[in-house]
Amino acid sequence: MACDSWTEKLDAYLDGELSSAEAQALSEHLRGCAGCAAESLSRVQQKRAIHAAGHRYTPDPAFRARIQQSIAVRRRSALSRLWMPVLAAAMALLIVGALSLAVNRNRRADQQLLSELADLHVATLASSNPVDVVSTDRHTVKPWFEGKIPFTFNLPELQDSPFVLVGAKVSYLEQSPGAELLFRVRQHQISVFIFQERGLGNVAAGDAAQSASFNVRSWSHNGLRYFVIGDVAAQDLDKLSELMKGAG
Repeated sequence: MACDSWTEKLDAYLDGELSSAEAQALSEHLRGCAGCAAESLSRVQQKRAIHAAGHRYTPDPAFRARIQQSIAVRRRSALSRLWMPVLAAAMALLIVGALSLAVNRNRRADQQLLSELADLHVATLASSNPVDVVSTDRHTVKPWFEGKIPFTFNLPELQDSPFVLVGAKVSYLEQSPGAELLFRVRQHQISVFIFQERGLGNVAAGDAAQSASFNVRSWSHNGLRYFVIGDVAAQDLDKLSELMKGAG
């Protein structure tokens, strides 16, 4: 029992964890105590056996590389699972932001287009000479545009309708030449603008819109974009639009 205090320190002594004073004292004790010396030797042999067993099988470098690669893949997979919801949310926000930006940009472009059409219509109404060719005959107005605009179009038959063709002139939108037809219904005047779609780029108002105090109807046909604008009732714009569409 007198050696218990020494044997408790054997593992620390063999692992080099004792202070120099304690290690020297235990070393002197081992030289004079056969029992503690035998116990020390047994523990040294046990440590060597464990160490040897740990090196009995050494994996080849290729196997070690595969294990390391597998660990790295699992770590990346774990990180991916951890960050995937965050990345997905961030991506969703980016997509929503981009779509919102594109929608707002298109909305501003459409509003700018409608403002320009309203300005052209107001300028026509305010002019002392609102049209360059004065005629109620569609067969006179249509040929007048030949050589003045890079396309042709048809005018509707207005008989039995409340609309009267006043005349026409060449107008410009987005620096693209087009036709402006002026119609009268009761005491109101309506402008019908016709432009090539390719001359307007990606800018085009919707089928029905409003700019300032004017209502607007718009559609595309055979590469041409039609705009009907006026301060008349929506039903009047719809009727004139249908007549224009029927003319082809």
